[in-house]
Amino acid sequence: MLPAHPDNAVPPPTPKAPFGGRWVLVTGASSGLGRAIAIELSAQGAHVVLCGRDETRLAETATALGSATYRVLPLDLSNHAELVPAVQRIRADVGPLYGLCHAAGVVQTRPLASTGVDVVRAQMDVNVFAGLELARAVCRRDVMDASGGSLLFLSSVYGRAGMAGLVGYSATKGALVAAVRALAVELARRNIRANCLSPGLVMTAMTEQSLGLLSAAHVEHLKSAHPLGPGLPTDVAHAAAFLLSPLSRWITGTDLPVDGGYTAQ
Repeated sequence: MLPAHPDNAVPPPTPKAPFGGRWVLVTGASSGLGRAIAIELSAQGAHVVLCGRDETRLAETATALGSATYRVLPLDLSNHAELVPAVQRIRADVGPLYGLCHAAGVVQTRPLASTGVDVVRAQMDVNVFAGLELARAVCRRDVMDASGGSLLFLSSVYGRAGMAGLVGYSATKGALVAAVRALAVELARRNIRANCLSPGLVMTAMTEQSLGLLSAAHVEHLKSAHPLGPGLPTDVAHAAAFLLSPLSRWITGTDLPVDGGYTAQ
């Protein structure tokens, strides 16, 4: 039998509501992965700020939260000048924030010949610049909880692996991964963690629409490239909630692939 020692103590049971009422801002909460993450965070005890452009769909997400505590923040993420004031308004309304999940993103599938600076910039504006500006706003000392917090950015397997037609999109997702490493080092002294999550093929309504434009053979190829098959929004949401929650208090600067084995090959 092991001697009595703090290192050998039985760990306490995992709480069912690890967020304990902490506030987390979720972008892209009007649909897809952002909506699934917001719902999962709420189920785990977080209070969520639902951020997106479409107020009608944000209201649908809010309905899915039931009686949980939330706020709705309609916002065009490409309008960077509005982001800091919007976060400050939320802070004044609900108190200190604990986390940010930047799940919003845009993608344009184009060959290199038609991927001009404007095409890449439009994706950078939302995928990268908006996320970093929101992080800057949330991490202000007069906004974030003094005990620290957690930042999560949704990257993509295409920030790791190449795909024809996704030069601009891949550039934005790779930039997020690199930025997170720097954020993790810079913010650790304030007990603020920063991580990335990189999904593979996840069956959302937007994915189904995109796959509908491809041949049956191409769709089957994409699905078969994932050893565990395509994922569901809840698969990503569970991983996102873990990386955001206090349960992952010793994890920072990482990029977690949630891809059914796609990048393991």
